[in-house]
Amino acid sequence: MTLSRAAAAGAAAAILMLGACRESSVPPGTRRATSTEVRELTPGPGELALPVNDGSVRFAVIGDSGRGDQAQREVAHQMVAWRAKFPFDFVLMLGDNIYPPNTPHDYVTKFEEPYRALLDAGVTFHAAIGNHDPPGEIYYGRFNMNGRRYYTFRRNERRLGGLTGAGVRFFVLDSRSLDPEQLAWLREGLVQSETRWKIAYFHHPIYTDGRYTSGARVLRLALEPLLVTGDVDVVLSGHEHFYERIKPQHGISYFISGGAGSLRKGDIAPSPRTARGFDTDYHFLMMEVSGDSLYFQAISRTGETVDAGVIVKGQGQ
Repeated sequence: MTLSRAAAAGAAAAILMLGACRESSVPPGTRRATSTEVRELTPGPGELALPVNDGSVRFAVIGDSGRGDQAQREVAHQMVAWRAKFPFDFVLMLGDNIYPPNTPHDYVTKFEEPYRALLDAGVTFHAAIGNHDPPGEIYYGRFNMNGRRYYTFRRNERRLGGLTGAGVRFFVLDSRSLDPEQLAWLREGLVQSETRWKIAYFHHPIYTDGRYTSGARVLRLALEPLLVTGDVDVVLSGHEHFYERIKPQHGISYFISGGAGSLRKGDIAPSPRTARGFDTDYHFLMMEVSGDSLYFQAISRTGETVDAGVIVKGQGQ
């Protein structure tokens, strides 16, 4: 059955009203299969909070980066400097990777040039698409999207003797259009993951204390039940131009990292839900998965630690 334009608009309005009235979209009694606990860390100035364990899965996270300006380059410089202490292998991009005008040359000035040192060192980038990104971005080889709006990839700890440790499965979504096909793909993928850790990332946050709270509530209606029942551990998003770590919701840790090239100063509203917020300068995020622990450390454009901690994964709740 095909809805008329008026009926479709009415249905969308109803969803918006429902989303605005509900803080949580998870039905009562819905639980994750495993538990997590967050412990904050307090490294000294210039000190690395991540352990750099042998064979661990190490990566960086950037969002809303593609401006091609001095601020983006300064954050990229910090990424290179901290990689000397924390040799990450790949970078997750949370959308708005190439801001308009989206010309072919923009891929050079807003990505290849700022991150040249990382690219030359063999670091790979894995992008989610954002609302300001050109549609053809999914075909750009260095973003490793392979023509897909949403996709998944896996990384494993590498231990001595060729053994593998904790596995991490990344689910990269297109939050611009959470159509039924994509949601069905996510549901099935989470069930079949067979990894100790599951991390989802996409552009628009479903929890935020910035300016996009209404949109976040609507997205929660579609995504949060799948993330909880699918035992996702960490969710990463951009769109808001600041850093925010939300206190765990239904056992999931939510991070907003949208300040690698964009910034909205003073945009985080006071909220008891915020574990840590930073909206006075640009930043990027580093993460390390080792066994049952996922370490994180956010770094500002000037090299200061914004936030640090470890998420410890336990057994069933």
